[in-house]
Amino acid sequence: MISMKLNTWRTASAVMALTALAACGGEGGEGGGGDGGDAGEAGEAALSAPATPAPVPGAAPSPGGGEAGEAGAASAYVGLSGDQLTALRVQHLRGFAMVAAAVAADNQPDEAGVLVAQGILEVYDGAPDQFGSLNIEIIRAAADPAALNRAQRMQRLRAAEDEFNRVADTLDADDAITIARMVDIATGLYQLVVQGDLVDPIEYQHSMGAALAARAALTHGQVEMRRENQRAFSETQAALTRFVGLWPQATAPETPTPYRDVLAQSSRVRLALSPYL
Repeated sequence: MISMKLNTWRTASAVMALTALAACGGEGGEGGGGDGGDAGEAGEAALSAPATPAPVPGAAPSPGGGEAGEAGAASAYVGLSGDQLTALRVQHLRGFAMVAAAVAADNQPDEAGVLVAQGILEVYDGAPDQFGSLNIEIIRAAADPAALNRAQRMQRLRAAEDEFNRVADTLDADDAITIARMVDIATGLYQLVVQGDLVDPIEYQHSMGAALAARAALTHGQVEMRRENQRAFSETQAALTRFVGLWPQATAPETPTPYRDVLAQSSRVRLALSPYL
């Protein structure tokens, strides 16, 4: 039974403690400076990673920036710098807007705004100078707490999507690395969705957003990736489609996909990506 509600994020004094994702971005061949180890080892390491306190709504972000503010995602940023780091930050924030669009499409415009606000707090506010030319005011408009109907919220979310696409086009980054790291983030956060008999719908949506953002990065890089290796692209696209399918709806179901299935499929995505990394 789902025992937590999305709107508790606004009033709770603290959120369930999150677990840091260990050893993400494992292929030694990642041009962004991955920290070694294969995908399977990364997933296994996540099982025993030490707990890290979650950000408290309204509190100051962690000084380490977005990767620390979104607990459970820190290791995905290891070894990245320059445009590659910016690309991951932008895509990470984009995930919140993407899952918000799915929620808004289900006629939950207020909840969609809360999701975007969560992304700004957890990913952007700690490192606002590391998002390239992103116009954050466009993203803040999508998070506006004012009562907006479905059409109004969707319009602002489309504007945010256009802004994310614009910034992505300005960056000299490897989309394959961004895809791999976003899959790591989605998997690390999903570990926190089912805790015994409890289902955390907030982490479900945050992890779903990361998965959607990984797919968006594949779309962005598809022309170059097809040119470089058509077979690897097709295998990556198929594996990533199955990965995203493990989130069957925009709100957490009573019985979500088991974490082990998400972990296993994330390894398959990374295996398919390996020719690029």
